Amino acid sequence: MVDAPIVAVRGEVVREVPPEIARFSVTVAARQGDRPATLARLTERAEAIRGLLDRYGPAIERRDTADLSVRPEVKGSRERVVAYHGRVTTTVTVTDFEVLGELMLRLADQDQTSVSGPWWALRPGSPVHRDARRDAIAEAVGRAREYAGALGARVLSLVELADTGMTAQPVTMTRMSYGMARHDAGGAGPELDLDPQPQTVHASVEARFTISEPEL
Repeated sequence: MVDAPIVAVRGEVVREVPPEIARFSVTVAARQGDRPATLARLTERAEAIRGLLDRYGPAIERRDTADLSVRPEVKGSRERVVAYHGRVTTTVTVTDFEVLGELMLRLADQDQTSVSGPWWALRPGSPVHRDARRDAIAEAVGRAREYAGALGARVLSLVELADTGMTAQPVTMTRMSYGMARHDAGGAGPELDLDPQPQTVHASVEARFTISEPEL
Protein backbone atom coordinates (compact mmCIF):
# COMPACT_ATOMS: atom_id res chain seq x y z
CA MET A 1 0.00 0.00 0.00
CA VAL A 2 1.41 3.38 -1.01
CA ASP A 3 1.52 5.97 1.76
CA ALA A 4 -0.64 9.04 1.20
CA PRO A 5 1.21 12.19 0.11
CA ILE A 6 2.10 14.64 2.89
CA VAL A 7 2.00 18.42 2.85
CA ALA A 8 3.88 20.29 5.61
CA VAL A 9 3.02 23.91 6.37
CA ARG A 10 3.53 26.61 8.95
CA GLY A 11 0.79 28.79 10.40
CA GLU A 12 1.88 32.10 11.86
CA VAL A 13 0.06 35.22 13.00
CA VAL A 14 1.23 38.52 14.46
CA ARG A 15 -1.26 40.86 16.11
CA GLU A 16 -1.03 44.23 17.78
CA VAL A 17 -3.48 44.59 20.65
CA PRO A 18 -4.02 47.18 23.38
CA PRO A 19 -2.27 46.53 26.71
CA GLU A 20 -4.35 45.28 29.61
CA ILE A 21 -2.19 46.39 32.52
CA ALA A 22 0.53 48.91 33.29
CA ARG A 23 3.22 48.53 35.94
CA PHE A 24 5.41 51.15 37.56
CA SER A 25 7.65 51.30 40.59
CA VAL A 26 7.70 53.87 43.36
CA THR A 27 10.65 54.17 45.73
CA VAL A 28 10.81 56.16 48.97
CA ALA A 29 14.05 56.99 50.71
CA ALA A 30 15.20 58.37 54.06
CA ARG A 31 18.49 59.55 55.56
CA GLN A 32 18.94 60.24 59.25
CA GLY A 33 21.77 60.33 61.76
CA ASP A 34 20.90 57.04 63.46
CA ARG A 35 19.23 53.79 62.51
CA PRO A 36 15.98 54.15 64.53
CA ALA A 37 15.34 57.62 63.14
CA THR A 38 15.97 56.40 59.59
CA LEU A 39 13.55 53.50 60.04
CA ALA A 40 10.93 55.81 61.55
CA ARG A 41 11.18 58.32 58.71
CA LEU A 42 11.19 55.56 56.08
CA THR A 43 8.09 53.99 57.63
CA GLU A 44 6.36 57.37 57.71
CA ARG A 45 7.01 57.99 54.03
CA ALA A 46 6.10 54.44 53.02
CA GLU A 47 2.79 54.77 54.87
CA ALA A 48 2.11 58.03 53.04
CA ILE A 49 2.58 56.19 49.74
CA ARG A 50 0.28 53.38 50.87
CA GLY A 51 -2.37 55.87 51.86
CA LEU A 52 -2.20 57.59 48.50
CA LEU A 53 -2.47 54.27 46.66
CA ASP A 54 -5.46 53.28 48.79
CA ARG A 55 -7.39 56.24 47.41
CA TYR A 56 -7.31 54.74 43.92
CA GLY A 57 -8.95 51.50 45.03
CA PRO A 58 -10.23 49.45 42.04
CA ALA A 59 -7.85 51.14 39.59
CA ILE A 60 -4.96 49.25 41.23
CA GLU A 61 -4.89 45.50 40.64
CA ARG A 62 -1.99 44.68 42.96
CA ARG A 63 0.92 46.07 44.93
CA ASP A 64 4.19 44.26 45.60
CA THR A 65 6.68 45.72 48.05
CA ALA A 66 10.31 44.65 47.82
CA ASP A 67 13.88 45.94 47.80
CA LEU A 68 13.89 47.18 51.39
CA SER A 69 17.37 48.27 52.40
CA VAL A 70 18.95 50.15 55.29
CA ARG A 71 22.68 50.82 55.16
CA PRO A 72 25.18 52.90 57.11
CA GLU A 73 27.10 55.78 55.60
CA VAL A 74 30.68 55.68 56.83
CA LYS A 75 33.42 58.27 56.72
CA GLY A 76 37.16 58.06 57.19
CA SER A 77 39.52 55.16 57.65
CA ARG A 78 37.94 54.27 60.98
CA GLU A 79 34.61 53.75 59.23
CA ARG A 80 32.78 56.15 61.49
CA VAL A 81 29.03 55.96 60.84
CA VAL A 82 27.71 59.43 60.03
CA ALA A 83 24.22 58.52 58.84
CA TYR A 84 21.91 55.73 57.75
CA HIS A 85 20.20 55.45 54.38
CA GLY A 86 16.93 53.57 53.93
CA ARG A 87 14.80 52.84 50.90
CA VAL A 88 11.85 50.65 49.95
CA THR A 89 10.30 50.02 46.53
CA THR A 90 6.74 49.08 45.63
CA THR A 91 5.69 47.82 42.22
CA VAL A 92 2.15 48.87 41.32
CA THR A 93 -0.06 47.20 38.70
CA VAL A 94 -2.80 49.45 37.29
CA THR A 95 -5.76 48.53 35.09
CA ASP A 96 -7.41 51.95 34.77
CA PHE A 97 -5.18 53.90 32.39
CA GLU A 98 -7.25 57.06 32.74
CA VAL A 99 -5.93 57.65 36.26
CA LEU A 100 -2.43 56.28 35.66
CA GLY A 101 -0.79 59.60 34.79
CA GLU A 102 -2.45 61.40 37.68
CA LEU A 103 -1.44 58.68 40.12
CA MET A 104 2.19 58.66 39.03
CA LEU A 105 2.41 62.44 39.21
CA ARG A 106 0.96 62.54 42.72
CA LEU A 107 3.38 59.87 43.88
CA ALA A 108 6.34 61.65 42.30
CA ASP A 109 5.35 64.79 44.20
CA GLN A 110 5.88 63.10 47.58
CA ASP A 111 8.96 63.85 49.67
CA GLN A 112 12.07 61.79 48.81
CA THR A 113 10.09 59.67 46.33
CA SER A 114 11.04 58.49 42.84
CA VAL A 115 8.76 56.87 40.26
CA SER A 116 9.78 54.75 37.25
CA GLY A 117 7.66 53.41 34.38
CA PRO A 118 5.10 52.66 33.18
CA TRP A 119 5.68 49.26 31.58
CA TRP A 120 2.74 48.10 29.49
CA ALA A 121 1.76 44.43 29.28
CA LEU A 122 -0.90 41.80 28.70
CA ARG A 123 -1.98 39.43 31.43
CA PRO A 124 -0.38 35.97 31.09
CA GLY A 125 -3.84 34.37 30.86
CA SER A 126 -5.28 36.93 28.46
CA PRO A 127 -7.80 35.59 25.90
CA VAL A 128 -5.72 37.16 23.12
CA HIS A 129 -3.20 34.33 23.61
CA ARG A 130 -5.84 31.70 22.89
CA ASP A 131 -7.22 33.66 19.94
CA ALA A 132 -3.73 33.97 18.42
CA ARG A 133 -3.12 30.24 18.73
CA ARG A 134 -6.42 29.46 17.04
CA ASP A 135 -5.66 31.92 14.26
CA ALA A 136 -2.26 30.30 13.71
CA ILE A 137 -3.88 26.87 13.39
CA ALA A 138 -6.49 28.24 10.98
CA GLU A 139 -3.68 29.78 8.94
CA ALA A 140 -1.92 26.41 8.75
CA VAL A 141 -5.09 24.62 7.65
CA GLY A 142 -5.85 27.25 5.03
CA ARG A 143 -2.33 27.09 3.65
CA ALA A 144 -2.44 23.30 3.44
CA ARG A 145 -5.69 23.52 1.48
CA GLU A 146 -4.16 26.04 -0.90
CA TYR A 147 -1.20 23.78 -1.59
CA ALA A 148 -3.40 20.75 -2.04
CA GLY A 149 -5.75 22.67 -4.33
CA ALA A 150 -2.85 23.80 -6.48
CA LEU A 151 -2.05 20.12 -7.05
CA GLY A 152 -5.64 19.15 -7.74
CA ALA A 153 -5.83 17.30 -4.42
CA ARG A 154 -7.73 17.53 -1.15
CA VAL A 155 -6.61 17.67 2.46
CA LEU A 156 -7.56 14.38 4.10
CA SER A 157 -6.33 14.30 7.70
CA LEU A 158 -4.00 15.88 10.24
CA VAL A 159 -0.77 13.99 10.88
CA GLU A 160 0.94 16.36 13.28
CA LEU A 161 0.50 19.77 14.85
CA ALA A 162 3.36 21.17 16.90
CA ASP A 163 5.23 24.19 18.12
CA THR A 164 7.42 25.73 15.47
CA GLY A 165 10.71 23.82 15.51
CA MET A 166 9.25 20.74 17.18
CA THR A 167 7.83 18.81 14.23
CA ALA A 168 10.26 15.95 14.80
CA GLN A 169 8.32 15.08 17.94
CA PRO A 170 4.94 13.30 17.67
CA VAL A 171 3.02 15.70 19.86
CA THR A 172 0.02 17.92 19.34
CA MET A 173 0.37 21.36 20.85
CA THR A 174 0.67 25.03 20.05
CA ARG A 175 2.91 27.77 21.25
CA MET A 176 2.31 31.46 21.72
CA SER A 177 4.59 34.21 22.89
CA TYR A 178 4.05 37.90 23.40
CA GLY A 179 6.27 40.89 23.69
CA MET A 180 6.08 43.15 26.64
CA ALA A 181 6.74 46.64 25.37
CA ARG A 182 8.19 49.26 27.68
CA HIS A 183 7.23 52.91 27.57
CA ASP A 184 9.38 55.27 29.62
CA ALA A 185 7.77 58.54 30.59
CA GLY A 186 9.94 61.34 29.26
CA GLY A 187 9.81 64.68 30.96
CA ALA A 188 8.14 65.80 34.14
CA GLY A 189 4.97 67.41 35.34
CA PRO A 190 1.69 67.38 33.42
CA GLU A 191 3.49 66.80 30.10
CA LEU A 192 4.01 63.10 30.86
CA ASP A 193 3.05 61.06 27.80
CA LEU A 194 1.29 57.93 29.03
CA ASP A 195 -0.29 56.76 25.78
CA PRO A 196 -0.62 52.96 26.08
CA GLN A 197 1.75 51.11 23.75
CA PRO A 198 0.25 48.31 21.63
CA GLN A 199 1.44 44.82 22.54
CA THR A 200 2.75 42.46 19.86
CA VAL A 201 1.24 38.99 20.09
CA HIS A 202 2.85 36.21 18.06
CA ALA A 203 1.73 32.61 17.53
CA SER A 204 3.37 30.05 15.26
CA VAL A 205 2.69 26.34 14.63
CA GLU A 206 3.88 23.69 12.17
CA ALA A 207 1.50 21.09 10.79
CA ARG A 208 1.56 18.07 8.47
CA PHE A 209 -1.48 16.79 6.60
CA THR A 210 -2.17 13.85 4.32
CA ILE A 211 -3.68 14.77 0.98
CA SER A 212 -5.32 12.82 -1.81
CA GLU A 213 -3.31 11.80 -4.85
CA PRO A 214 -2.44 14.91 -6.87
CA GLU A 215 -3.85 15.20 -10.39
CA LEU A 216 -0.57 15.87 -12.15
